[in-house]
Amino acid sequence: MKYHPISNRLFIKNRAKFIAQMKPKAIAVFNSNDVFTTGADSTMPFEQQSDIFYLSGVDQEESILLLFPDAINKAHREVLFVRETNDHIAIWEGAKLTKEQATKTSGIETVYWLSDFDKVFFDLMTEAETVYFNTNEHYRQAVELESREARFIKGVKDKFPAHNWAKSFTIMQNIRGVKESEEIALLQTACNITEKGFRRVLEFIKPGVMEYEIEAEYMHEFLRNRSKGFAYTPIIGSGFNACVLHYIENNQVCKDGDMLLMDVGAEYANYSSDMTRTIPVNGRFTDRQRAVYNAVNRVKDEATKMLVPGTIWADYHVEVGKIMTSELLGLGLLDKVDVQNEDPKWPAYKKYFMHGTSHHIGLDTHDYGELKTPMKANMVFTVEPGIYIQEESMGIRLEDDVVIQEAGEPINLMKNIPIEADEIEDLMNK
Repeated sequence: MKYHPISNRLFIKNRAKFIAQMKPKAIAVFNSNDVFTTGADSTMPFEQQSDIFYLSGVDQEESILLLFPDAINKAHREVLFVRETNDHIAIWEGAKLTKEQATKTSGIETVYWLSDFDKVFFDLMTEAETVYFNTNEHYRQAVELESREARFIKGVKDKFPAHNWAKSFTIMQNIRGVKESEEIALLQTACNITEKGFRRVLEFIKPGVMEYEIEAEYMHEFLRNRSKGFAYTPIIGSGFNACVLHYIENNQVCKDGDMLLMDVGAEYANYSSDMTRTIPVNGRFTDRQRAVYNAVNRVKDEATKMLVPGTIWADYHVEVGKIMTSELLGLGLLDKVDVQNEDPKWPAYKKYFMHGTSHHIGLDTHDYGELKTPMKANMVFTVEPGIYIQEESMGIRLEDDVVIQEAGEPINLMKNIPIEADEIEDLMNK
C-alpha cells in the first residue's frame, strides 16, 4: 500500500460499534472483494470491500472477518482469515500479510489461514442462531456481477437452512455515517492531495490543451503524494461537455472562451475526496461567466451553513432549491411565471440544476450514512450545487467536502483549495 499505516485503534473502535448493535448469539461475516479479470491473464487493480476495511484495516484479497461476540471460546469472538503466504507468492505477487502482521493491522488476536475457514465456521455455527449477511443496499447501488459476498450468502443458506438471517447494512449505514477523528484526518489528507493537484493544473491549463492532458496532470500529482489515484472516474469537461453530468471521455480540446468543469478527487488509504472546480480556460471570466459562477458559489455557501445537527436531508434539498431559484431569477434564467407554474415534483430550478446538493463521503465516494434521520456531528457531506446552461454551452459546478460540527458551521476540508473567482484568475495569470 502507498499510504502510511493506520493505527488499529480505529478498527477496534469500529468493530465495537458494530458488535454493540448485534443480536444475541449472532455471527457477522464480511468478505473481501473479488479480483476481477480483464482477459487472458490480466486482472483489474484490487479494490477492497469497504466494510471489511472499515472493521479490520485489512487491504488484501481473499480475506474474511468473522464477529461472534457470544462465542463460548473467547478467542473466537473476533476472527480474521487471510490467505496463506509463502516464499513463492512473495516472489511472484508480493508479500501478503503474515498472521502477526494481520493482528498488528487489525487489532484482532485470532488469525487463521483462509483454508481453515470452513472448519471454524461450521463449529461456530453450532453455537449461533443468527447470521448477519453483508448485502449492498446503498440507495445508489448498481450491482450487476455476483460478488464473493453473494456467493458466500448462497452457500450459507444452503448449508445452514435452520438459522435466522439478518443484514449488516442497517448497522453499517448507521455507524459508517458518523466518522471517527482518525477517519476525518484521512479524509483531510485526501483533500490536501486534491488541492495539490488543482494548484498544479491551474498553472498548466490554457487554450489548446486536451482534457486528458489535464487528467494526466492530476494523476501525476496524486501518485507522487501516496494516493493510488482518483477516488472515482474523473470528469473533466470543457464547453458543452460541462453540461453532461457524468461526462468521462475527457478527450476534447479546451477552447479559448470556454469554461472547464473538473470533478476530481484523490483517494488516500481507501478514503475519498470529492472536489469540483470550474475555471475559465483562458484564465479570465467574462462578465456572464463570473455572474453565473458567483451565483453557484453563493448557493454553495448558503447550503453549507444548513449542514448542522438535526437537519433532515430531504428538507435540506428543498431549502437549497429555494436559494437556487432566487439566483436563477437574478440571472434571468427563470422568471416569476416559471416559478408560479412549476410542477412541485419537478420545480422550475431543476431545468438548470437537476441533481442533488449533498451526499455522504468517506470510504466510498457516495458513502454509507443515514439519510432519513437527522444529521449528526462528524458526518461528512459534499456540497455541490451547479448551474448548467446548455444553450450557452456552459456548466458550472462547485463542490467542497465538509464535516458537521456539534455547534456552529461545518468544517470545510477543502477550505485551502482556491474557489473565489478573483483568486482563480490571479493564480492562472501570475
